[in-house]
Amino acid sequence: MKPFPLRFFQSDSASNTRRLSWLWAVSAFFFLACALYLPPALSASTTYQDRELPIYCVDTDKPCVSLTFDGAWGNEDIHDILQTLEKQDVRATFFLSGDWIRSFPEDTERIAAAGHDIGNHGDTHLDLAGLSSGQIEEEIMGAHEALFALTGQSMDLFRPPYGSYDNAVIRQATSCGYFSIQWSVDSLDWKNYGREDIIDRVLNHKNLKNGAIILLHNGAKYTSSALDELICGLKEQGFSLLPVSELIYRENFHMAHDGTQISD
Repeated sequence: MKPFPLRFFQSDSASNTRRLSWLWAVSAFFFLACALYLPPALSASTTYQDRELPIYCVDTDKPCVSLTFDGAWGNEDIHDILQTLEKQDVRATFFLSGDWIRSFPEDTERIAAAGHDIGNHGDTHLDLAGLSSGQIEEEIMGAHEALFALTGQSMDLFRPPYGSYDNAVIRQATSCGYFSIQWSVDSLDWKNYGREDIIDRVLNHKNLKNGAIILLHNGAKYTSSALDELICGLKEQGFSLLPVSELIYRENFHMAHDGTQISD
């Protein structure tokens, strides 16, 4: 940076005081903006023995589950999904890639305005397992920056693209201030088996229990048409539907061998 010329400080003392106050104000604003932008590092451990684990489900006595949608492809069904969630008074969690956020900024803003969680799904939906810590951080923070630039919101929920991870992925996500989130109930909606298959597969899944995290996708062929009946079925089984941010424990927890998050 080019130094200030000496004459900058050679006017009267009142002017110098005003200029120095202005410089301090600018510096304070800069550090405050950084603090708001960067997610705080997590203090809780995600380690089980020698493995770093994401959260697959939550150990809870409350009859609640989370609907999650991975978004890294098209947006053709997002209006119908949001409409159904609004009709059912359900808030969900959308894991969006940076590319999706940049491609569909209006839809991203609609998701945020409706009160749904927005989670991080990597910047370019790249398989992160086996990459260096620097490459992993670049993918995570690329998506983080995309959402922050658009909405001013920070994220702290991360789902590895393709569900693929190793110890380095989870460690790096944690150091970036993220809870890593997988799923315990897979709808397999991306295989396009049909509307009824999605509903039946989720409602009769062996892992559908308190604290389950359900995987869906926007951009899948039958997901939007199955969603209303799926939500009705979950409610009929006695489940409340919460976004992941309200399902997980944020401190004082440990991980079981199968990725269950357990409160201490």
